[in-house]
Amino acid sequence: MARTLRVLTQLMGWSSVAIGLFHVALGNAAIPGAGSAGPTVDSWGRFMGASFVGYGLAWLWAARQRPVPARAVRLLAGVFLLGGVGRLLSLAVHGRPQWFQIVLAVIELTLPPVFFWLAGAEERASRDGAEAVTAGR
Repeated sequence: MARTLRVLTQLMGWSSVAIGLFHVALGNAAIPGAGSAGPTVDSWGRFMGASFVGYGLAWLWAARQRPVPARAVRLLAGVFLLGGVGRLLSLAVHGRPQWFQIVLAVIELTLPPVFFWLAGAEERASRDGAEAVTAGR
């Protein structure tokens, strides 16, 4: 489970950085179904893309720690889950978005529970290994 946590944490980091850079570079064109939303939304989208790059870097920071810090993983997964909740609110208020936004909402609502479940895996493995070494003395 610890290896799965590390791989998923790295995947979240690199994908978030790539998606964020994509939004910084393309603005409105990076949002399926957005068309030409105008300069204000384009500016906001590019800023949020940069913020998503920072979010991805936080995931990569966590992935590089030994052990992967459970608290950081839970916090970052909680932020991701909040994004999915935001999509549900938008669905309730404004109706069905472009189909790809639904796919993203499903990912944002289903992946965080996996991270919550795996979060302490490496810390537990490190602690259990240390206890085994201490008990073997």
